[in-house]
Amino acid sequence: MVSPNSKVILERDRLQTILDAIRAQGFRILGPTVRDEAIIYDDISRVEDLPIGWTDEQGAGRYRLCKRSDQAVFGFIGGAHSSKQFLFLPREMIWKVVREGKGFRFVDTQRDSAPLAFFGVRSCDLHAISIQDKVFMPVDPGYRARREKALIVAVQCGLAGKTCFCASMGTGPRATGDFDLALTEILEKQRHYFVVEIGTQRGAEIMEHVSHQAAAASDLEKAEAATRRALSQMGRTMEASDVKDLLYRNYEHPQWDDVARRCLTCANCTLVCPTCFCSSLEDATDLSGDQSERRRQWDSCFNLEHSYLHGGNIRSSPKARYRQWMTHKLATWQDQFGTSGCVGCGRCITWCPVGIDITAEVRAIRESEKRHGND
Repeated sequence: MVSPNSKVILERDRLQTILDAIRAQGFRILGPTVRDEAIIYDDISRVEDLPIGWTDEQGAGRYRLCKRSDQAVFGFIGGAHSSKQFLFLPREMIWKVVREGKGFRFVDTQRDSAPLAFFGVRSCDLHAISIQDKVFMPVDPGYRARREKALIVAVQCGLAGKTCFCASMGTGPRATGDFDLALTEILEKQRHYFVVEIGTQRGAEIMEHVSHQAAAASDLEKAEAATRRALSQMGRTMEASDVKDLLYRNYEHPQWDDVARRCLTCANCTLVCPTCFCSSLEDATDLSGDQSERRRQWDSCFNLEHSYLHGGNIRSSPKARYRQWMTHKLATWQDQFGTSGCVGCGRCITWCPVGIDITAEVRAIRESEKRHGND
């Protein structure tokens, strides 16, 4: 028998049995896979669907998929995708009404679908889900329905990339909760296996259908060593303890002009960010006037139309829009939701076409303030 908070060993050749056990409970499994020369999140059913033997090299404005010299299952950092696109849908019908006689009737737009199982979620993305829960769970029934049913199988990072800075944000590299199961991959010359941490009763029930053995103290030490290795490889840092007050003090800092000259306002950073939640609404009525619907779609604070109010645009310049994004992400988000809006995943750095680095922008403002204070 296994129970929450216990740790067991799963041999590599038994990994498929976890997928089978999850699918047997009716879940749609979503996990990392290779497509279009990138690692993305998509439907998976077999271990072979995972990016076995692949890794990704990342830098500011740079992403490249490469072959590894071994058969690691989770030997990569991660692509542009996260769980966000499956919980907070890119396009979703909010409501629909149809004419009935002299009145109208609201149509239920929440379709029953298979519950989602997210396989291979990193600690930074677990924190991102928690942040979006604060935004959507109280007010969005569609998100809430998907989230409450979701199963999460996390992966403890044994590798960090050049744009990762989760350690600075307190969001990784080791997940400490908010998962049903968590896997740490141990790849040795003579053995390939996983240390499995059981986080919930639901996770324990899944492992009851999977062949496993108790974890020894040496196995747990190897799992901790993998986390220390990822921590030592962290490619970026951000001094985050006082970043809210730093940005509030420097709303008119010249660094905003400097970054605005580089920013394309393409919105890539907000689209790949696992916590950004800007959206817009579209209302449409058919020509007969017999039905009307409202749809929501992802938007971005970098889009000029997003900040349009009656009579004009309140953020007409790239400077104003970039400042809004970064100040909201790192400062005003804390006032709204009690947490930073950044989890240190580094996606905004990797997928920015001109390589703008949020950690470098914060550092530039901080160092300038220190120099000014010493003058």
